[in-house]
Amino acid sequence: MTLRAVPALLLAIAAVRGGDLPDPFPAVARAYLVKLDGRELWGHRPEAALPPASLTKVMTGLLVLERARLDDIVTVSRAAASESGHRIHLREGDRLRVRDLLTAALVASANDASHALADHVAGSERSFVALMNRRARELGLAHTRFANASGHDQAGHHASVRDLARLAEAAMALPEFAARAARVHATIRTVDGQRTFKLENMNQLVDRYPGALGVKSGYTPGAGRCILAQAESKGRRATLVLLHAEDRWWDAERLLDRALGLEGRRR
Repeated sequence: MTLRAVPALLLAIAAVRGGDLPDPFPAVARAYLVKLDGRELWGHRPEAALPPASLTKVMTGLLVLERARLDDIVTVSRAAASESGHRIHLREGDRLRVRDLLTAALVASANDASHALADHVAGSERSFVALMNRRARELGLAHTRFANASGHDQAGHHASVRDLARLAEAAMALPEFAARAARVHATIRTVDGQRTFKLENMNQLVDRYPGALGVKSGYTPGAGRCILAQAESKGRRATLVLLHAEDRWWDAERLLDRALGLEGRRR
């Protein structure tokens, strides 16, 4: 066997054994997981239930695509317009199509758009959260529980990196979700054309990492800096989750490079 073949062999062993090799990144985040083509390579505290911040919106987007029509028109409620945190400043009574609010939620991580979508799908955010938890059980997300549609720090709102990786795989299998997760910029408008919103993806990897496919970034004081990412190279797909990361952008690149066998490449 040549020395050049050794790294590939180690990756293959890790994939087969589900991450039995020593953790190469023990201090990268409070919890993390790396998968390659659906098999776990490495992780730290993969089942720990932690605040997921706006990674929550992956479930929101999945449910919207499963339960609403993209051309449906949504009227923004007072509760949605009053959302805190990151938002695009929707106003009560604004009317937008589901497709545009979904873009705002997944690209710009807009809490007001997420809340408006929850209201539209289930009649209220509270009812939508019940659907989120039901869908989590259906997907086998044993260490995940949702309390809101946006990702606010809240008692009883948590997820594990293993669950989030599985959730991302389910959502990214939907073309309408994957297309939005990969958008760097977007523009949406109210139905009457009176208000225009220019959006920029909060997930910096989609613009800076070759082969990046999405998926979602997030931050709250309780969750810290989080990232859920997928990338492809030479027909292989890596999925990465970092919760409460030390340096999420740089570390995400390092982990994806290692998983995809791209260490030392020039970008």
